[in-house]
Amino acid sequence: MIRVLLVDDHEMVRMGLSAFLSTQSDLEVVGEAPNGEEGVKKALQLKPDVILMDLVMEKMDGIAATAAITKKLPTAKIIVLTSFIDDEKVYPVIEAGAFSYLLKTSNAPEIASAIRAAAKGEAVVEAKVTNKMMTRMRQAKEEKLHEQLTPRELDVLRLIGDGKTNQEIADMLYIGIKTVKTHVSHILDKLHLDDRTQIAIYAHRQGLVQ
Repeated sequence: MIRVLLVDDHEMVRMGLSAFLSTQSDLEVVGEAPNGEEGVKKALQLKPDVILMDLVMEKMDGIAATAAITKKLPTAKIIVLTSFIDDEKVYPVIEAGAFSYLLKTSNAPEIASAIRAAAKGEAVVEAKVTNKMMTRMRQAKEEKLHEQLTPRELDVLRLIGDGKTNQEIADMLYIGIKTVKTHVSHILDKLHLDDRTQIAIYAHRQGLVQ
């Protein structure tokens, strides 16, 4: 039997989830809490296997509650169940220790399935959240790429971002046109880009040009 704790400030949400989960032979709702503060208390008292956690609540939000529970009860799997998918909610709660992340648009069977998966150590993450996480990882990796450039290559990158031609860059930096082309080649290689347009886009995206 998988023991479940519901933490949500909407009574109707708790009632609906509790009613459905109670029809599942392998799931047992052992408690409910209307806010994060009460959720932490109930979690430590009841020691559930899985916790369905809302994010926006009074007294203590889901992010703080998740952090508190995972610190004191690391075996519990916390499934975020929320309407929010903005960056300031997604990343902090995942960093706080949330195991799975679902939106409230999920239907009851999907939530039950996620609970069973969590109990087995299998995370379930909403596709939109997965896409956000992958984008952030790519951006974080990308942000470090230009750190490999030499000071002169950075100068060339910025000037390309400003729309300068190779000849203009050569004149401004007092170097030969062949040297500029060599720098451009090195930039493309180090940043894993294909052409000057992508260099310009990269420069602007990373805030390297005004």
